[in-house]
Amino acid sequence: MKKLWILCLAIVTAALLAACGGKDTGTGKDGETVKVIIGVNGSDGVQWPILKEKAAKEGIEIELMEFADYTLPNNALANKDIDINAFQHIAFLAQYANESGEDLIPIGSTMLAPMGIYSEKIKDVSEIKEGDKIAIPDDPSNQARALRLLASAGLIELSDDFGLFGDPSKIVDNPLKLDIVPMTAQQTPRVLPDVAASVINNGVAGQAGFSPANDPILKEDGDDESIHPYINIIAARAEDKDNETYKRIVELYQEEDIEKAVQEDTNGGSFLVKLSQEQLDAAFENLRK
Repeated sequence: MKKLWILCLAIVTAALLAACGGKDTGTGKDGETVKVIIGVNGSDGVQWPILKEKAAKEGIEIELMEFADYTLPNNALANKDIDINAFQHIAFLAQYANESGEDLIPIGSTMLAPMGIYSEKIKDVSEIKEGDKIAIPDDPSNQARALRLLASAGLIELSDDFGLFGDPSKIVDNPLKLDIVPMTAQQTPRVLPDVAASVINNGVAGQAGFSPANDPILKEDGDDESIHPYINIIAARAEDKDNETYKRIVELYQEEDIEKAVQEDTNGGSFLVKLSQEQLDAAFENLRK
């Protein structure tokens, strides 16, 4: 009887251990589920349910931790409260790293919400004439980005030391003598009747009723290295640069199903950009100088 009781106890104990361990098993390395906490600024993106489902099939449990402030996800990452984050572009991370001294790095590219040139008067940037007035946002980050877009169109040339927050004083050649007028970003769509063209960022254009996918006469190109600083990324601590689980999450994020979902959700206003680690490192280190 005693032997039977011990046998029953062993069976029950084994069953309980198996039940308790059920949450930690999966198809990941060695059959164990790996939990990864991702810091985000908004958890309602269409990509997250898709990413979670795909990762779960590979034994990766993704938990999103949402932050209301843009600096908090990087602080949380540096403090190891989260594992990686996905909310910022390369330039923002570089600025944070420069100011904080924290060793955070980009490990994968995600989305670009391209800035565009809009006009009510012309259909192509080649129609811009000498002396035309061009409106651009006046906040440091978007102003520099707008000037880079004008430079990519061949309308102006910028100095070699233009940097991340260059302004119109860094224009070294303006062959058409364009009148470039900085103003509050929200005003750039409203002045279209009064200017030849206006450089409008993606979010403001959408709020003004434009289609960022179809309405610009020119928009940023993901293949243009000058806009690499504005491509959104997944960031990690430098010590985790080679973490295979995090790298797999990047790969799953960059797959076609998420790309299509984002394009449909934003009406083509945002799109996936796949930069190599070498390209990410180059863009990031250039901004760290």
